Amino acid sequence: MNLPRRLAPQETVELVEHLGELRTRLIVCLLAVGAAFTLTYVFHERLLAALSAPLPAGHSRPITLGIAEPFMTSLKVSFYAAVLLSLPLLLWQLWSFIAPALEEGTQRAIAGLVAFSGALLAAGLAFGYFLALPASLNFLTTYDEHFYDIQVRASSYYSFASAVLLATGLVFELPVFLLALVRLGVTSASKLRRNRRLGYVLVTALAVALPGVDPFTTALEIVPLAILFEGSIVLAAVMERRWFPGVPRPAGDSA
Repeated sequence: MNLPRRLAPQETVELVEHLGELRTRLIVCLLAVGAAFTLTYVFHERLLAALSAPLPAGHSRPITLGIAEPFMTSLKVSFYAAVLLSLPLLLWQLWSFIAPALEEGTQRAIAGLVAFSGALLAAGLAFGYFLALPASLNFLTTYDEHFYDIQVRASSYYSFASAVLLATGLVFELPVFLLALVRLGVTSASKLRRNRRLGYVLVTALAVALPGVDPFTTALEIVPLAILFEGSIVLAAVMERRWFPGVPRPAGDSA
């Protein structure tokens, strides 16, 4: 199989060529996920041990209730980890497919944002693993414990833990999303400032929508999201001067 050719900016090709490139890039993505899955399954015991570490004492060994549940749970965790491991290549394939439709200046800017997103993803995963997930588990596994025999089921727990980590990793991409909108001219630093209250409402709604269902964890998640939102406004003002030199900005847009 030949690797997909990166089209030049504004290069015109036939629809058949576009479809062929898309097919090849999808095959590359599937092969990448397959190779990553082989690796993560080989080390799935370490992955399970790492995901079990945030569990409180007394719940560190989740239970299974079905004959196939241990095998299927290990496969599921390995697959989640494989997608996460291959995510940079998946994003690169997506970016390489849509980039030729954009101007070169926009391509460079968005490519920089993609690189920035990797650091934010790592920060989000760290926040989820070391703060959000343990806080949520400590609350949920002790809630009304005098009424319930609280046990942790493996399939449910690992799905919950994976969802929390994935969600916190994705919401930490908020600055990248806002900066991309600024670069495409959809919004600006001044608009973000004027709509700050609406922004905080959306940030709060986003925190409530995250998998951690207890109020303490939700409040904990609002703090970094609010910081990221404020940081996005500052970055937007700085990057506007670089992306749109000589274009007058509304009053109050200076950073």
